[in-house]
Amino acid sequence: MAALLIGLSIGLPWLGAFLVWLPGDKHPKMQHTLAILFAVATGIAATFLLGNTSAETALTIPVGGVFGDFTFVADGLGVFLAVVATVIGSLAVIFSYDYMHGEKQLGRYYALVLFFIGAMVGLVLSSNLLLVFVFWEITALCSYALISFNNDDPKAVAGGMKALIITQLGGIGLLAGALLVYVNFGTYDLNVFLAQAHTLPANVLAIAAFGFLIAAAAKSSQFPFHTWLPDAMEAPTPISALIHAATMVNAGVYLLIRFYPAFEAVPGWRTAVVLVGMISALLSAVMAIVATDLKRVLAYSTVSQLGYMVYSVGAGGIFAAQFHLLSHAVFKALLFLAAGAVIHIVHTRNLADMGGLGKKMPFVRTVFIIGALALAGIPILNGFWSKEMILEAGLLHGPIWAYYIMVFVAGLTALYTFRCVSLVFFGEARSKLHAHDATPAMKISLSLLALGSLTTWLLAGPFSSMMHNTLPFHEIHALSTVEILKEVVLAPATLIALTVVALGLIAWWQRNALKGVSKALSGVGSAARNHFGFEAINKSIVDVTFSSAESLRNAQTGIINWNILYILAGLVILMAILALGA
Repeated sequence: MAALLIGLSIGLPWLGAFLVWLPGDKHPKMQHTLAILFAVATGIAATFLLGNTSAETALTIPVGGVFGDFTFVADGLGVFLAVVATVIGSLAVIFSYDYMHGEKQLGRYYALVLFFIGAMVGLVLSSNLLLVFVFWEITALCSYALISFNNDDPKAVAGGMKALIITQLGGIGLLAGALLVYVNFGTYDLNVFLAQAHTLPANVLAIAAFGFLIAAAAKSSQFPFHTWLPDAMEAPTPISALIHAATMVNAGVYLLIRFYPAFEAVPGWRTAVVLVGMISALLSAVMAIVATDLKRVLAYSTVSQLGYMVYSVGAGGIFAAQFHLLSHAVFKALLFLAAGAVIHIVHTRNLADMGGLGKKMPFVRTVFIIGALALAGIPILNGFWSKEMILEAGLLHGPIWAYYIMVFVAGLTALYTFRCVSLVFFGEARSKLHAHDATPAMKISLSLLALGSLTTWLLAGPFSSMMHNTLPFHEIHALSTVEILKEVVLAPATLIALTVVALGLIAWWQRNALKGVSKALSGVGSAARNHFGFEAINKSIVDVTFSSAESLRNAQTGIINWNILYILAGLVILMAILALGA
Protein backbone atom coordinates (compact mmCIF):
# COMPACT_ATOMS: atom_id res chain seq x y z
CA MET A 1 0.00 0.00 0.00
CA ALA A 2 2.83 2.41 0.90
CA ALA A 3 4.46 1.84 -2.50
CA LEU A 4 1.23 2.81 -4.28
CA LEU A 5 0.74 5.92 -2.13
CA ILE A 6 4.34 7.02 -2.72
CA GLY A 7 3.86 6.58 -6.46
CA LEU A 8 0.64 8.60 -6.35
CA SER A 9 2.15 11.35 -4.19
CA ILE A 10 4.94 11.90 -6.72
CA GLY A 11 3.17 10.89 -9.93
CA LEU A 12 -0.18 12.68 -9.51
CA PRO A 13 1.22 16.22 -9.36
CA TRP A 14 3.59 15.48 -12.26
CA LEU A 15 0.71 14.15 -14.34
CA GLY A 16 -1.31 17.22 -13.34
CA ALA A 17 1.58 19.48 -14.38
CA PHE A 18 1.50 17.99 -17.86
CA LEU A 19 -2.30 18.10 -18.20
CA VAL A 20 -2.63 21.68 -16.93
CA TRP A 21 0.02 22.85 -19.39
CA LEU A 22 -1.32 20.85 -22.36
CA PRO A 23 -4.43 22.87 -23.33
CA GLY A 24 -2.58 26.20 -23.39
CA ASP A 25 -3.91 29.37 -21.79
CA LYS A 26 -7.15 29.62 -23.75
CA HIS A 27 -9.05 27.68 -21.07
CA PRO A 28 -8.14 29.29 -17.72
CA LYS A 29 -11.10 27.85 -15.82
CA MET A 30 -10.09 24.33 -16.89
CA GLN A 31 -6.52 25.02 -15.77
CA HIS A 32 -7.63 26.28 -12.35
CA THR A 33 -9.90 23.25 -11.91
CA LEU A 34 -7.31 20.68 -13.01
CA ALA A 35 -4.64 22.20 -10.80
CA ILE A 36 -6.90 22.14 -7.74
CA LEU A 37 -8.08 18.57 -8.39
CA PHE A 38 -4.57 17.17 -8.78
CA ALA A 39 -3.18 19.17 -5.85
CA VAL A 40 -5.95 18.03 -3.50
CA ALA A 41 -5.68 14.41 -4.70
CA THR A 42 -1.95 14.52 -4.01
CA GLY A 43 -2.57 15.85 -0.52
CA ILE A 44 -5.04 13.04 0.18
CA ALA A 45 -2.60 10.38 -1.09
CA ALA A 46 0.23 11.73 1.06
CA THR A 47 -2.02 11.98 4.12
CA PHE A 48 -2.93 8.29 3.79
CA LEU A 49 0.79 7.55 4.11
CA LEU A 50 0.51 8.53 7.78
CA GLY A 51 -1.11 5.16 8.41
CA ASN A 52 1.55 3.26 6.45
CA THR A 53 4.83 4.46 7.93
CA SER A 54 7.73 2.04 8.27
CA ALA A 55 11.52 2.00 8.51
CA GLU A 56 11.66 -0.59 5.70
CA THR A 57 12.03 0.19 2.00
CA ALA A 58 8.55 0.60 0.56
CA LEU A 59 9.30 1.02 -3.14
CA THR A 60 12.29 -0.06 -5.25
CA ILE A 61 12.86 0.87 -8.89
CA PRO A 62 15.67 -1.34 -10.24
CA VAL A 63 18.26 0.73 -12.08
CA GLY A 64 21.52 -0.87 -11.07
CA GLY A 65 25.00 -0.02 -12.24
CA VAL A 66 26.63 3.06 -10.83
CA PHE A 67 23.25 4.61 -10.06
CA GLY A 68 22.07 1.92 -7.67
CA ASP A 69 18.41 1.07 -7.17
CA PHE A 70 16.06 4.00 -6.72
CA THR A 71 14.51 3.31 -3.33
CA PHE A 72 11.83 5.06 -1.29
CA VAL A 73 11.11 4.76 2.43
CA ALA A 74 7.89 5.94 4.10
CA ASP A 75 9.43 6.67 7.50
CA GLY A 76 8.05 9.24 9.93
CA LEU A 77 10.45 12.02 8.95
CA GLY A 78 9.81 11.76 5.19
CA VAL A 79 6.06 11.18 5.40
CA PHE A 80 5.65 14.11 7.75
CA LEU A 81 7.32 16.49 5.29
CA ALA A 82 5.48 14.97 2.34
CA VAL A 83 2.17 15.73 4.06
CA VAL A 84 3.29 19.29 4.81
CA ALA A 85 4.34 19.85 1.19
CA THR A 86 1.20 18.41 -0.39
CA VAL A 87 -1.43 19.75 2.01
CA ILE A 88 -0.04 23.29 2.11
CA GLY A 89 0.62 22.96 -1.62
CA SER A 90 -3.04 22.19 -2.24
CA LEU A 91 -4.12 25.17 -0.11
CA ALA A 92 -1.74 27.44 -2.04
CA VAL A 93 -3.25 26.19 -5.31
CA ILE A 94 -6.80 26.79 -4.04
CA PHE A 95 -5.76 30.30 -2.96
CA SER A 96 -4.33 30.85 -6.45
CA TYR A 97 -7.80 30.39 -7.98
CA ASP A 98 -8.60 33.97 -6.99
CA TYR A 99 -5.08 35.35 -6.65
CA MET A 100 -4.09 34.40 -10.22
CA HIS A 101 -7.47 35.24 -11.76
CA GLY A 102 -6.93 37.01 -15.07
CA GLU A 103 -3.15 36.42 -15.06
CA LYS A 104 -1.37 35.28 -18.20
CA GLN A 105 0.62 32.03 -18.55
CA LEU A 106 -1.48 30.11 -16.03
CA GLY A 107 -0.33 26.84 -17.56
CA ARG A 108 3.31 27.63 -16.81
CA TYR A 109 2.45 28.74 -13.28
CA TYR A 110 0.42 25.69 -12.29
CA ALA A 111 2.72 23.24 -14.10
CA LEU A 112 5.72 24.51 -12.15
CA VAL A 113 3.83 24.46 -8.84
CA LEU A 114 2.65 20.87 -9.34
CA PHE A 115 6.07 19.79 -10.63
CA PHE A 116 7.62 21.27 -7.51
CA ILE A 117 5.18 19.48 -5.17
CA GLY A 118 6.02 16.10 -6.73
CA ALA A 119 9.75 16.80 -6.53
CA MET A 120 9.52 17.84 -2.88
CA VAL A 121 7.73 14.60 -2.01
CA GLY A 122 10.40 12.64 -3.90
CA LEU A 123 13.18 14.48 -2.07
CA VAL A 124 11.95 13.56 1.41
CA LEU A 125 10.81 9.99 0.67
CA SER A 126 13.79 8.81 -1.39
CA SER A 127 16.50 6.84 0.42
CA ASN A 128 18.90 6.91 -2.56
CA LEU A 129 21.26 9.87 -2.10
CA LEU A 130 21.77 10.36 -5.82
CA LEU A 131 18.02 10.53 -6.35
CA VAL A 132 17.73 12.92 -3.39
CA PHE A 133 20.21 15.16 -5.23
CA VAL A 134 18.13 15.01 -8.43
CA PHE A 135 14.94 16.01 -6.59
CA TRP A 136 16.90 18.67 -4.69
CA GLU A 137 17.91 20.27 -8.00
CA ILE A 138 14.39 20.03 -9.44
CA THR A 139 13.00 21.98 -6.48
CA ALA A 140 15.69 24.64 -7.03
CA LEU A 141 14.79 24.88 -10.72
CA CYS A 142 11.07 25.28 -9.96
CA SER A 143 11.86 27.88 -7.31
CA TYR A 144 13.95 29.89 -9.77
CA ALA A 145 11.31 29.70 -12.49
CA LEU A 146 8.51 30.78 -10.15
CA ILE A 147 10.46 33.63 -8.56
CA SER A 148 11.06 34.85 -12.12
CA PHE A 149 7.47 34.13 -13.15
CA ASN A 150 6.89 37.80 -13.99
CA ASN A 151 9.80 37.68 -16.41
CA ASP A 152 9.27 41.22 -17.70
CA ASP A 153 10.21 42.52 -14.22
CA PRO A 154 14.02 42.89 -13.87
CA LYS A 155 13.79 42.55 -10.06
CA ALA A 156 11.97 39.22 -10.39
CA VAL A 157 14.51 37.86 -12.88
CA ALA A 158 17.43 39.03 -10.73
CA GLY A 159 15.84 37.49 -7.62
CA GLY A 160 15.33 34.19 -9.41
CA MET A 161 18.91 34.06 -10.68
CA LYS A 162 20.28 34.91 -7.25
CA ALA A 163 18.22 32.17 -5.59
CA LEU A 164 19.26 29.60 -8.20
CA ILE A 165 22.97 30.38 -7.95
CA ILE A 166 23.12 30.51 -4.14
CA THR A 167 21.12 27.31 -3.67
CA GLN A 168 23.39 25.55 -6.17
CA LEU A 169 26.14 25.81 -3.58
CA GLY A 170 23.93 23.54 -1.54
CA GLY A 171 23.63 21.18 -4.48
CA ILE A 172 27.42 20.95 -4.75
CA GLY A 173 27.73 20.07 -1.05
CA LEU A 174 25.00 17.44 -1.32
CA LEU A 175 26.49 15.87 -4.46
CA ALA A 176 29.95 15.75 -2.88
CA GLY A 177 28.49 13.98 0.14
CA ALA A 178 26.61 11.49 -2.04
CA LEU A 179 29.76 10.66 -4.01
CA LEU A 180 31.76 10.19 -0.80
CA VAL A 181 29.14 7.74 0.43
CA TYR A 182 29.23 5.81 -2.86
CA VAL A 183 33.03 5.65 -3.02
CA ASN A 184 33.26 4.31 0.54
CA PHE A 185 30.23 2.02 0.72
CA GLY A 186 29.46 1.18 -2.91
CA THR A 187 25.87 2.32 -2.50
CA TYR A 188 23.85 5.52 -2.35
CA ASP A 189 21.50 4.08 0.30
CA LEU A 190 21.36 6.68 3.05
CA ASN A 191 20.37 4.12 5.69
CA VAL A 192 23.52 2.12 4.97
CA PHE A 193 25.46 5.33 5.46
CA LEU A 194 23.72 6.12 8.77
CA ALA A 195 24.43 2.60 10.03
CA GLN A 196 28.10 2.55 9.02
CA ALA A 197 29.18 6.20 9.11
CA HIS A 198 31.37 5.50 12.16
CA THR A 199 33.59 3.24 10.01
CA LEU A 200 34.66 6.13 7.75
CA PRO A 201 38.01 7.86 8.29
CA ALA A 202 37.54 10.90 10.52
CA ASN A 203 38.62 13.37 7.83
CA VAL A 204 36.24 11.91 5.23
CA LEU A 205 33.30 12.03 7.65
CA ALA A 206 34.18 15.62 8.58
CA ILE A 207 34.23 16.67 4.90
CA ALA A 208 30.81 15.10 4.38
CA ALA A 209 29.42 16.66 7.60
CA PHE A 210 30.50 20.20 6.82
CA GLY A 211 29.63 19.77 3.13
CA PHE A 212 26.08 18.89 4.14
CA LEU A 213 26.00 21.86 6.53
CA ILE A 214 26.92 24.19 3.64
CA ALA A 215 24.20 22.52 1.56
CA ALA A 216 21.63 23.05 4.30
CA ALA A 217 22.64 26.67 4.95
CA ALA A 218 22.40 27.60 1.27
CA LYS A 219 19.07 25.84 0.74
CA SER A 220 17.46 27.18 3.91
CA SER A 221 18.82 30.73 3.43
CA GLN A 222 20.95 30.56 6.56
CA PHE A 223 24.05 32.55 7.50
CA PRO A 224 26.06 33.51 5.46
CA PHE A 225 23.68 32.83 2.53
CA HIS A 226 20.65 34.45 4.18
CA THR A 227 20.13 37.33 1.72
CA TRP A 228 18.65 35.40 -1.22
CA LEU A 229 15.27 34.69 0.40
CA PRO A 230 14.12 38.33 0.77
CA ASP A 231 14.85 38.88 -2.95
CA ALA A 232 12.77 35.78 -3.72
CA MET A 233 9.70 37.72 -2.56
CA GLU A 234 9.25 38.92 -6.15
CA ALA A 235 7.47 35.61 -6.74
CA PRO A 236 3.64 35.47 -6.65
CA THR A 237 2.64 35.31 -2.98
CA PRO A 238 1.22 31.73 -3.05
CA ILE A 239 4.71 30.68 -4.16
CA SER A 240 6.25 32.57 -1.25
CA ALA A 241 3.87 30.71 1.08
CA LEU A 242 4.48 27.27 -0.41
CA ILE A 243 8.12 27.19 -1.55
CA HIS A 244 9.79 29.98 0.40
CA ALA A 245 8.13 29.46 3.77
CA ALA A 246 6.62 25.99 4.15
CA THR A 247 8.55 23.54 1.98
CA MET A 248 11.74 24.04 -0.08
CA VAL A 249 13.52 26.23 2.45
CA ASN A 250 12.87 23.50 5.02
CA ALA A 251 14.85 21.02 2.90
CA GLY A 252 18.09 22.20 4.49
CA VAL A 253 16.73 21.56 7.98
CA TYR A 254 15.50 18.16 6.77
CA LEU A 255 19.01 17.33 5.54
CA LEU A 256 20.57 18.15 8.91
CA ILE A 257 17.95 16.11 10.79
CA ARG A 258 18.18 13.15 8.42
CA PHE A 259 21.96 12.86 8.77
CA TYR A 260 22.30 13.97 12.39
CA PRO A 261 23.13 10.44 13.68
CA ALA A 262 26.08 10.23 11.26
CA PHE A 263 27.53 13.65 12.02
CA GLU A 264 26.77 14.40 15.68
CA ALA A 265 30.14 13.01 16.85
CA VAL A 266 32.21 14.97 14.28
CA PRO A 267 34.36 17.44 16.29
CA GLY A 268 32.99 20.98 16.03
CA TRP A 269 30.02 20.07 13.81
CA ARG A 270 27.26 20.56 16.37
CA THR A 271 28.80 23.83 17.54
CA ALA A 272 28.95 25.03 13.93
CA VAL A 273 25.29 24.12 13.44
CA VAL A 274 24.34 26.02 16.61
CA LEU A 275 26.29 29.07 15.42
CA VAL A 276 24.71 29.06 11.96
CA GLY A 277 21.21 28.84 13.42
CA MET A 278 21.81 31.38 16.18
CA ILE A 279 23.41 34.01 13.91
CA SER A 280 20.71 33.54 11.26
CA ALA A 281 17.93 33.92 13.83
CA LEU A 282 19.46 37.03 15.40
CA LEU A 283 20.46 38.97 12.28
CA SER A 284 17.20 38.24 10.44
CA ALA A 285 15.06 39.25 13.42
CA VAL A 286 16.83 42.62 13.54
CA MET A 287 16.38 43.05 9.77
CA ALA A 288 12.67 42.28 10.14
CA ILE A 289 12.31 45.12 12.67
CA VAL A 290 13.51 47.75 10.17
CA ALA A 291 11.96 46.31 6.98
CA THR A 292 9.26 48.38 5.27
CA ASP A 293 8.06 45.77 2.75
CA LEU A 294 5.34 43.47 4.10
CA LYS A 295 6.57 40.35 2.29
CA ARG A 296 10.19 41.06 3.22
CA VAL A 297 9.25 41.26 6.91
CA LEU A 298 7.81 37.75 6.58
CA ALA A 299 10.86 36.61 4.59
CA TYR A 300 13.28 37.79 7.28
CA SER A 301 11.03 36.15 9.84
CA THR A 302 11.23 32.88 7.89
CA VAL A 303 15.04 32.97 7.90
CA SER A 304 14.95 33.66 11.65
CA GLN A 305 12.54 30.80 12.40
CA LEU A 306 14.59 28.42 10.25
CA GLY A 307 17.51 29.55 12.39
CA TYR A 308 15.62 28.29 15.45
CA MET A 309 15.26 24.88 13.80
CA VAL A 310 18.94 24.72 12.81
CA TYR A 311 19.95 25.80 16.33
CA SER A 312 17.75 23.05 17.76
CA VAL A 313 19.44 20.41 15.60
CA GLY A 314 22.85 21.56 16.84
CA ALA A 315 21.61 21.38 20.43
CA GLY A 316 20.34 17.83 19.89
CA GLY A 317 16.64 18.76 19.89
CA ILE A 318 15.76 16.74 16.79
CA PHE A 319 12.07 16.27 17.56
CA ALA A 320 11.69 19.89 18.69
CA ALA A 321 13.20 21.13 15.41
CA GLN A 322 10.93 18.90 13.35
CA PHE A 323 7.84 19.84 15.29
CA HIS A 324 8.61 23.54 14.94
CA LEU A 325 9.00 22.90 11.22
CA LEU A 326 5.35 21.78 11.18
CA SER A 327 4.18 24.73 13.28
CA HIS A 328 6.13 27.22 11.19
CA ALA A 329 4.94 25.75 7.89
CA VAL A 330 1.32 26.25 8.98
CA PHE A 331 1.44 29.70 10.59
CA LYS A 332 3.92 31.17 8.10
CA ALA A 333 1.88 29.90 5.12
CA LEU A 334 -1.12 31.56 6.81
CA LEU A 335 0.77 34.84 7.23
CA PHE A 336 2.07 34.85 3.67
CA LEU A 337 -1.32 34.07 2.13
CA ALA A 338 -3.04 36.66 4.34
CA ALA A 339 -0.38 39.18 3.28
CA GLY A 340 -1.00 38.09 -0.30
CA ALA A 341 -4.69 38.86 0.09
CA VAL A 342 -3.81 42.34 1.37
CA ILE A 343 -1.32 43.00 -1.43
CA HIS A 344 -3.65 41.61 -4.11
CA ILE A 345 -6.46 43.91 -2.96
CA VAL A 346 -4.63 47.16 -2.10
CA HIS A 347 -1.85 46.80 -4.71
CA THR A 348 1.07 47.76 -2.47
CA ARG A 349 3.57 45.98 -0.24
CA ASN A 350 4.81 49.13 1.46
CA LEU A 351 3.94 49.23 5.17
CA ALA A 352 4.16 53.04 5.11
CA ASP A 353 1.16 53.15 2.76
CA MET A 354 -1.06 50.91 4.90
CA GLY A 355 -2.76 51.35 8.24
CA GLY A 356 -6.34 50.91 9.37
CA LEU A 357 -7.00 48.06 6.93
CA GLY A 358 -8.55 45.90 9.66
CA LYS A 359 -11.80 47.85 9.41
CA LYS A 360 -12.15 47.02 5.71
CA MET A 361 -10.66 43.53 5.89
CA PRO A 362 -11.92 42.01 9.17
CA PHE A 363 -11.53 38.38 8.08
CA VAL A 364 -7.98 38.86 6.83
CA ARG A 365 -7.14 40.84 9.97
CA THR A 366 -8.40 38.02 12.20
CA VAL A 367 -6.50 35.20 10.49
CA PHE A 368 -3.34 37.32 10.20
CA ILE A 369 -3.47 38.01 13.94
CA ILE A 370 -3.82 34.26 14.62
CA GLY A 371 -0.72 33.60 12.53
CA ALA A 372 1.11 36.49 14.19
CA LEU A 373 0.33 35.21 17.70
CA ALA A 374 1.64 31.77 16.70
CA LEU A 375 4.82 33.34 15.30
CA ALA A 376 5.36 35.40 18.46
CA GLY A 377 4.99 32.26 20.60
CA ILE A 378 1.82 33.20 22.46
CA PRO A 379 -0.02 30.36 24.29
CA ILE A 380 -1.82 28.21 23.24
CA LEU A 381 -1.07 28.42 19.52
CA ASN A 382 1.18 25.90 17.78
CA GLY A 383 4.23 28.17 17.59
CA PHE A 384 4.29 28.54 21.37
CA TRP A 385 4.62 24.82 22.08
CA SER A 386 7.22 24.02 19.44
CA LYS A 387 9.38 27.10 20.11
CA GLU A 388 9.39 26.39 23.85
CA MET A 389 10.49 22.82 23.11
CA ILE A 390 13.43 24.23 21.12
CA LEU A 391 14.45 26.60 23.90
CA GLU A 392 14.17 23.84 26.47
CA ALA A 393 16.40 21.58 24.36
CA GLY A 394 18.88 24.44 24.00
CA LEU A 395 18.93 25.09 27.75
CA LEU A 396 19.47 21.42 28.63
CA HIS A 397 21.88 20.32 25.89
CA GLY A 398 23.27 23.36 24.09
CA PRO A 399 25.74 26.13 24.98
CA ILE A 400 24.25 28.45 27.59
CA TRP A 401 25.44 31.59 25.76
CA ALA A 402 23.54 30.51 22.63
CA TYR A 403 20.42 29.86 24.72
CA TYR A 404 20.43 33.41 26.10
CA ILE A 405 20.74 34.85 22.58
CA MET A 406 17.88 32.69 21.29
CA VAL A 407 15.65 33.84 24.17
CA PHE A 408 16.54 37.43 23.27
CA VAL A 409 15.54 36.68 19.65
CA ALA A 410 12.14 35.50 20.96
CA GLY A 411 11.64 39.02 22.29
CA LEU A 412 12.70 40.54 18.96
CA THR A 413 10.24 38.21 17.22
CA ALA A 414 7.38 39.55 19.33
CA LEU A 415 8.53 43.12 18.62
CA TYR A 416 8.63 42.86 14.82
CA THR A 417 5.48 40.75 14.71
CA PHE A 418 3.34 43.26 16.62
CA ARG A 419 4.93 46.10 14.64
CA CYS A 420 3.82 44.44 11.40
CA VAL A 421 0.26 43.79 12.62
CA SER A 422 -0.06 47.34 13.91
CA LEU A 423 1.24 49.03 10.77
CA VAL A 424 -1.02 47.02 8.45
CA PHE A 425 -4.33 46.68 10.26
CA PHE A 426 -4.54 49.28 13.03
CA GLY A 427 -4.19 53.02 13.49
CA GLU A 428 -5.22 55.57 10.91
CA ALA A 429 -4.97 54.98 7.17
CA ARG A 430 -1.76 56.55 5.87
CA SER A 431 -2.91 56.68 2.24
CA LYS A 432 -6.10 56.26 0.25
CA LEU A 433 -6.27 52.55 -0.53
CA HIS A 434 -9.30 50.81 -1.98
CA ALA A 435 -9.79 47.68 0.12
CA HIS A 436 -12.30 44.89 0.66
CA ASP A 437 -12.17 41.55 2.42
CA ALA A 438 -10.74 38.30 1.02
CA THR A 439 -12.52 36.45 -1.79
CA PRO A 440 -14.12 32.99 -1.28
CA ALA A 441 -11.22 30.80 -2.51
CA MET A 442 -8.79 32.82 -0.40
CA LYS A 443 -11.01 32.39 2.67
CA ILE A 444 -11.02 28.58 2.28
CA SER A 445 -7.23 28.35 2.43
CA LEU A 446 -6.87 31.00 5.13
CA SER A 447 -9.54 29.42 7.34
CA LEU A 448 -7.94 25.96 7.24
CA LEU A 449 -4.47 27.34 7.97
CA ALA A 450 -5.82 29.44 10.85
CA LEU A 451 -7.47 26.31 12.26
CA GLY A 452 -4.15 24.49 11.88
CA SER A 453 -2.31 27.25 13.77
CA LEU A 454 -4.73 26.73 16.64
CA THR A 455 -4.72 22.92 16.70
CA THR A 456 -1.66 21.22 15.14
CA TRP A 457 0.10 21.14 18.53
CA LEU A 458 -2.31 18.30 19.36
CA LEU A 459 -0.29 16.12 16.94
CA ALA A 460 2.86 16.27 19.10
CA GLY A 461 2.32 12.87 20.73
CA PRO A 462 1.40 10.85 17.62
CA PHE A 463 4.21 12.52 15.69
CA SER A 464 6.83 11.64 18.32
CA SER A 465 5.63 8.02 18.32
CA MET A 466 5.79 7.88 14.51
CA MET A 467 9.38 9.16 14.50
CA HIS A 468 10.39 6.85 17.36
CA ASN A 469 9.02 3.78 15.57
CA THR A 470 10.49 4.47 12.11
CA LEU A 471 13.83 6.26 12.73
CA PRO A 472 16.06 3.67 14.42
CA PHE A 473 19.22 5.81 14.28
CA HIS A 474 17.82 9.01 15.80
CA GLU A 475 16.96 7.81 19.34
CA ILE A 476 13.75 9.84 19.60
CA HIS A 477 11.66 9.14 22.70
CA ALA A 478 7.95 8.52 22.21
CA LEU A 479 5.81 10.67 24.50
CA SER A 480 2.09 11.37 24.59
CA THR A 481 0.79 14.84 23.80
CA VAL A 482 -0.12 15.35 27.47
CA GLU A 483 3.42 14.42 28.57
CA ILE A 484 4.96 16.82 26.05
CA LEU A 485 2.67 19.66 27.07
CA LYS A 486 3.38 19.01 30.75
CA GLU A 487 7.13 19.20 30.06
CA VAL A 488 6.72 22.53 28.30
CA VAL A 489 4.45 24.08 30.96
CA LEU A 490 6.70 23.03 33.85
CA ALA A 491 10.02 23.90 32.19
CA PRO A 492 11.80 26.98 33.63
CA ALA A 493 12.68 27.99 30.06
CA THR A 494 9.00 28.60 29.33
CA LEU A 495 8.51 31.30 31.97
CA ILE A 496 11.76 32.99 30.93
CA ALA A 497 10.76 33.01 27.25
CA LEU A 498 7.24 34.30 27.95
CA THR A 499 8.67 37.12 30.03
CA VAL A 500 10.98 38.16 27.20
CA VAL A 501 8.11 37.91 24.67
CA ALA A 502 6.04 40.19 26.91
CA LEU A 503 8.93 42.66 27.00
CA GLY A 504 9.00 42.61 23.19
CA LEU A 505 5.30 43.46 23.10
CA ILE A 506 5.78 46.25 25.65
CA ALA A 507 8.69 47.65 23.64
CA TRP A 508 6.43 48.18 20.62
CA TRP A 509 3.52 49.45 22.75
CA GLN A 510 5.79 51.99 24.45
CA ARG A 511 7.82 52.80 21.32
CA ASN A 512 7.32 56.55 21.72
CA ALA A 513 8.75 56.46 25.23
CA LEU A 514 11.73 54.46 23.93
CA LYS A 515 12.68 56.85 21.13
CA GLY A 516 15.96 57.57 22.89
CA VAL A 517 16.87 53.88 22.76
CA SER A 518 15.89 53.72 19.08
CA LYS A 519 18.11 56.69 18.33
CA ALA A 520 21.04 55.13 20.17
CA LEU A 521 20.62 51.97 18.10
CA SER A 522 20.22 53.79 14.79
CA GLY A 523 23.61 52.48 13.65
CA VAL A 524 22.42 48.91 14.12
CA GLY A 525 19.26 49.72 12.15
CA SER A 526 21.30 51.17 9.31
CA ALA A 527 23.49 48.06 9.22
CA ALA A 528 20.37 45.86 9.25
CA ARG A 529 18.95 47.69 6.23
CA ASN A 530 22.17 46.79 4.43
CA HIS A 531 22.02 43.12 5.45
CA PHE A 532 24.94 43.69 7.84
CA GLY A 533 27.26 43.61 4.82
CA PHE A 534 26.56 39.99 3.92
CA GLU A 535 24.79 40.99 0.73
CA ALA A 536 28.29 41.68 -0.63
CA ILE A 537 29.23 38.01 -0.12
CA ASN A 538 26.13 36.74 -1.89
CA LYS A 539 26.55 39.30 -4.68
CA SER A 540 30.16 38.19 -5.16
CA ILE A 541 29.03 34.59 -5.61
CA VAL A 542 26.49 35.67 -8.22
CA ASP A 543 29.01 37.92 -10.01
CA VAL A 544 31.68 35.19 -10.14
CA THR A 545 29.13 32.75 -11.55
CA PHE A 546 28.07 35.21 -14.25
CA SER A 547 31.70 35.97 -15.14
CA SER A 548 32.48 32.27 -15.44
CA ALA A 549 29.43 31.79 -17.66
CA GLU A 550 30.54 34.65 -19.91
CA SER A 551 33.99 33.07 -20.23
CA LEU A 552 32.50 29.71 -21.12
CA ARG A 553 30.38 31.37 -23.80
CA ASN A 554 33.43 31.13 -26.09
CA ALA A 555 32.88 27.37 -26.18
CA GLN A 556 29.70 28.06 -28.15
CA THR A 557 31.12 28.18 -31.67
CA GLY A 558 27.78 28.48 -33.39
CA ILE A 559 28.68 25.41 -35.46
CA ILE A 560 26.35 22.62 -34.39
CA ASN A 561 28.70 19.77 -35.32
CA TRP A 562 31.41 21.04 -32.98
CA ASN A 563 28.88 21.65 -30.21
CA ILE A 564 27.58 18.09 -30.50
CA LEU A 565 31.15 16.80 -30.43
CA TYR A 566 31.86 18.67 -27.18
CA ILE A 567 28.68 17.33 -25.59
CA LEU A 568 29.49 13.75 -26.60
CA ALA A 569 33.08 14.09 -25.41
CA GLY A 570 31.85 15.35 -22.04
CA LEU A 571 29.39 12.47 -21.79
CA VAL A 572 32.12 9.90 -22.59
CA ILE A 573 34.42 11.39 -19.95
CA LEU A 574 31.63 11.41 -17.35
CA MET A 575 30.66 7.78 -18.05
CA ALA A 576 34.33 6.75 -17.89
CA ILE A 577 34.67 8.38 -14.47
CA LEU A 578 31.53 6.65 -13.22
CA ALA A 579 32.67 3.30 -14.64
CA LEU A 580 36.09 3.63 -12.96
CA GLY A 581 34.36 4.55 -9.74
CA ALA A 582 32.29 1.37 -10.00
